Amino acid sequence: MANKGPSYGLSREVQMKIDQKYDPELENILVQWISAQVGPQSGKPEEVGKGGFQKWLKDGTILCHLINSLAPNSVAKIQTSSMAFKQMEQVSQFLRACERYGIAAPDQFQTVDLWEGKDMASVQRTLMNLGSLAVTKNDGYFQGNPDWFPKKSMENRRDFSQDKLKEGQSVIGLQMGTNRGASQSGMTGYGMPRQIL
Repeated sequence: MANKGPSYGLSREVQMKIDQKYDPELENILVQWISAQVGPQSGKPEEVGKGGFQKWLKDGTILCHLINSLAPNSVAKIQTSSMAFKQMEQVSQFLRACERYGIAAPDQFQTVDLWEGKDMASVQRTLMNLGSLAVTKNDGYFQGNPDWFPKKSMENRRDFSQDKLKEGQSVIGLQMGTNRGASQSGMTGYGMPRQIL
């Protein structure tokens, strides 16, 4: 954690709501997947819970090994350093590699979310998206149980012949409505009294 004291008032309430989003069951699944994907060099968190998970991923080396196992050479140089800015740079490299892999930037956590441990639920969501995308790509790099992650929907492109497209232009769909039946003929204008005869 950074050199920040405890939060009070509204800040504390906001932090408590963010902390409630953290899922211990999802943490267990992610630890199993990362260990299976990266191999024995990943190790395991020293303690169970949000704090242990954050310390395990904080320096970014495991995350960089993870993305390299899914997309080789995504992060060219993985270095272990005890300097804070080097570790944060490593996490940023992981996030850039995730974006190239196919995870949109708004779906990713911010570096400080992991570094300060303020929003570990967003870290979980990013890793969950990464796992789902790896299962969906089905390119042979995914290791572990594919049932851990839901598959993302894929494009189902259809090609129609020109004759079929031309045939479809002459059909009026039921959602278009009809010009027969009720009409506004005989109605009075707005603001006019109703005429009873």
